[in-house]
Amino acid sequence: MDLLAQLVTSLIGTSAFGIIFNVPKESLIKCGLIGMGGWAVYYLLEGYTKDAVLATITSTIFIAVLSQELAKFYKTPVTIFSVAGMIPLVPGGMAYDAMRNFVENDYNTALAIAAKVLMIAGSIAFGLVFSEVINQIVIKMKKRKQKV
Repeated sequence: MDLLAQLVTSLIGTSAFGIIFNVPKESLIKCGLIGMGGWAVYYLLEGYTKDAVLATITSTIFIAVLSQELAKFYKTPVTIFSVAGMIPLVPGGMAYDAMRNFVENDYNTALAIAAKVLMIAGSIAFGLVFSEVINQIVIKMKKRKQKV
């Protein structure tokens, strides 16, 4: 039941951000489903491994690869799907907690939380870059195959 609630709220949150991001109406549900799928990967993997960074990078790669494929299929920019899909993974609440602890002069806790926020944000960036590299390699391999 908890997984179902997580999936529904991630679908709604991703779709709502798509509205703010001016995603075309016909792509809102697709963006929501990508965000929901990415959150499902994150939620299940983080629950199994207890490693938020590994779960984030895995779900980011999942979202980015799926976004690239849907962008090709629907002939739309990849950012429409990838930016909206990443929203559930952004560690905003954790960043808030880090800043709150800084303000309350609890520097040890604040630094620990801030370090985790930076690692998660870095894993999001790394996952996006890594999936783009994979995409470029696949494109080059297809071009070489066509030449031969």
